[in-house]
Amino acid sequence: MDQCSEQEVARLLPLVSNQRREQALRYQHTFGQFCCLKSYIMLCDLLAEWGRVHQLPINEQPTFLYNNYGAPYIEGGPYFSISHCKTGIAVAISENPIGIDIEAIRTFKPELMRKTMNLTEQQHIISSTNPDLEFIRLWTQKEAYLKLKGTGIISNLHNTLDHNPEITWKEIGNLPLKYVCTIVCNKY
Repeated sequence: MDQCSEQEVARLLPLVSNQRREQALRYQHTFGQFCCLKSYIMLCDLLAEWGRVHQLPINEQPTFLYNNYGAPYIEGGPYFSISHCKTGIAVAISENPIGIDIEAIRTFKPELMRKTMNLTEQQHIISSTNPDLEFIRLWTQKEAYLKLKGTGIISNLHNTLDHNPEITWKEIGNLPLKYVCTIVCNKY
């Protein structure tokens, strides 16, 4: 995130598709523009490694389509998920549906906890030695899972998590940089 600047946004704009450029410029702040552009370039780099967009001209880079909930996808796959926060950007691709969320660790608010966590989760957060970290861990799990489902946050989050054996969960925490990232993927 150290690269975030107006100069970097100006440098990245001509490197992306028209669709992504227009989307980035809808953000009013440099940070949002930077994250939109950088995450797209990261996605294109992963897709190139995957063999999907190698050496395509800018105007032929992936175009996002959107499902009924507004979740982006690329015709013909692979599945992908993008997230960012003030301390990082996360991008993942897979042959199977995937969801990713990255969040900065910050002081949790009891009102938000009550709105988004069930009673068991609330008790787990409150009894933790690091409630701020526990709240963010659960939050990233919920958001990544909802991205995997392709719905995003559309309803009550209290009973969102479904730890079934068909789903793989991976959590990456970086306490020095104060973020947690969760990746959720279907196994099939």
